[in-house]
Amino acid sequence: MTEDSQRNFRSVYYEKVGFRGVEEKKSLEILLKDDRLGILPPHHESHAKVMMYRKEQYLDVLHALKVVRFVSDATPQAEVYLRMYQLESGKLPRSPSFPLEPDDEVFLAIAKAMEEMVEDSVDCYWITRRFVNQLNTKWSLMLSPSLECNGMVSAHCNLCLLGSNDSPALASQPKAFEQYLNLEDGRLLTHLRMCSAAPKLPYDLWFKRCFAGCLPESSLQRVWDKVVSGSCKILVFVAVEILLTFKIKVMALNSAEKITKFLENIPQDSSDAIVSKAIDLWHKHCGTPVHSS
Repeated sequence: MTEDSQRNFRSVYYEKVGFRGVEEKKSLEILLKDDRLGILPPHHESHAKVMMYRKEQYLDVLHALKVVRFVSDATPQAEVYLRMYQLESGKLPRSPSFPLEPDDEVFLAIAKAMEEMVEDSVDCYWITRRFVNQLNTKWSLMLSPSLECNGMVSAHCNLCLLGSNDSPALASQPKAFEQYLNLEDGRLLTHLRMCSAAPKLPYDLWFKRCFAGCLPESSLQRVWDKVVSGSCKILVFVAVEILLTFKIKVMALNSAEKITKFLENIPQDSSDAIVSKAIDLWHKHCGTPVHSS
């Protein structure tokens, strides 16, 4: 049995018998030996050299930002990543005092969350940059369903699979959210609409930031595991499960502002259960994903 089939079979089998995420360590070990990686080149013998180039580029860009006084040793690391990204993408503002654009806020939120998952600053920057680039390009263009598979958020994750996401595209996820919430609890959706809250829910927090700043990193990594592998619809089911979990609280609120404020700051102690139930909903409505290499 090939390593790819080992990875795919184990993941499907464990999920079928009710275990979620138990293969993360084994999946990571196999991915680290994989010959087809998203950030690194196809051959292992090239990895060390490419990582050296990545580090040199990181240090060169960092030095340039210090020279023009956009960052200093006191600058928060996530902001450093943002300025590096802006410089490399030709979007560095004229002054660091200029207000951030909405896309910058998204990058910053994702970078802050990624810091908690990836220890090495060079790896963290490159993974954050690739993750955000995929959010800004391929997902916004994807409209057709395709095969899904499991991945891992790590310094060597298979980010090349980000392009093979399931439908819907990010822009249509609010509509999909209402569709699945209606299937699970139509009365709850009716309440949101009666309060005029449905169009004002924190969709940017959920779908653009991929719950960065909403869920703790331990729970967020499980969601991003699916996102990295191309299953962006998991974001819809996490949002649905948040509403189902806090149904009593939401039903007791009678204004869009109060509902949105609560959903932007949900209690953290239920996060792991929310993600587990969201994965169950994902399987319930979409079936067990076919795990491809």
